[in-house]
Amino acid sequence: METARPASLASPETVGVTNPGGSSPLVLTCDHASNFLPPEFGTLGLAAEELSRHIAAALDATLVETRISRLVIDCNRPLDAPDLVPPVSETTAIPGNAGLSQKQRAARIALSWQPFHDAVADIIDKRLARGLETRLVSIHSFNPVYNGKRRPWHIGVIHDEDRRLAAPLVAALQRLAGVTVGINQPYSPADRVYFTLERHARPRELPCAMIEIRNDEISDEAGQRKWADLLTGIFSDLDPSSGSQGSGRCGLGHSVEPVN
Repeated sequence: METARPASLASPETVGVTNPGGSSPLVLTCDHASNFLPPEFGTLGLAAEELSRHIAAALDATLVETRISRLVIDCNRPLDAPDLVPPVSETTAIPGNAGLSQKQRAARIALSWQPFHDAVADIIDKRLARGLETRLVSIHSFNPVYNGKRRPWHIGVIHDEDRRLAAPLVAALQRLAGVTVGINQPYSPADRVYFTLERHARPRELPCAMIEIRNDEISDEAGQRKWADLLTGIFSDLDPSSGSQGSGRCGLGHSVEPVN
């Protein structure tokens, strides 16, 4: 999905909110929605081929998305994370992120991280104040090959011990012919990728889950439409009460359940 691009650090348009009054109980976040680098950052010392990443979703739901590349600052990380401003992307060093001063780091937080999390919190709190059912889903994509290893999953569902949303979502995806579903694959909360949900859903006891779609599945408009339609149908019929919220850590393992 194409979004307006902020011209510079001075622009307020570093976070986008679409359909804030959506009828769906879903609030979708795309923490890594853009590969845009404001001109102040140049290319961060990277070649152009390192800068292509894209994901979109279509539902009658509220969408909160970043409009600044995660290479500038990763909104799905806590402020004390070593990769909040990532020094390396997979195996590629990012020269423009080395040796930042506290002032430079604070500027990046104010540019994208803080507005993004403020927007998510504002949307959720307004919904809850109106008594609206709210479920938080974070949507991401992943590379088919990482550190030389091919990843077989077409889509992954990431969750912690709260499986109210994840369990029926996984069950619905497993009914799709020819789709291999990763459960806490290619990542799990233990990989520190669950921050947005931990910050906004868990303290409010909202059903939540994270979706990871393999990049080659959504690399063109046909693939994007395919997965948007599939997920729209699944979420329209989803009943979070059919999941479970346990006290153990069983949801943190890297289990995989393929679909034949």
